[in-house]
Amino acid sequence: MGTVMLMDAVLQALSDPSRRTVLEILRDHPATAGELADALPIARPGVSRHLRVLREAGLVDVRQDAQRRIYTLRPGPLAEVDTWLEGYRALWQHRLDALHTEISRGKKAQR
Repeated sequence: MGTVMLMDAVLQALSDPSRRTVLEILRDHPATAGELADALPIARPGVSRHLRVLREAGLVDVRQDAQRRIYTLRPGPLAEVDTWLEGYRALWQHRLDALHTEISRGKKAQR
């Protein structure tokens, strides 16, 4: 899968609130499919579909432990999104710095 296609898959996976909830849980600790299903207000087949999307986007790993599937977060694709967003973050930081300067000037003018 090419870099652009992978980024598209990651962004598509992140677009769903249930999938973001799964990632938030996995950010803190590995979890079974059942634990993840209990945390979401949807039926288990829907949870399975969300987990498949997350696996295909490379955001989670799964391993079999007896009868249970244990899911863990793979932060690599999120780091790639963060790198991509860096240019936009710099744009906003520049604007926030300019706003800070204007606020400081306004406070000095009031004195």
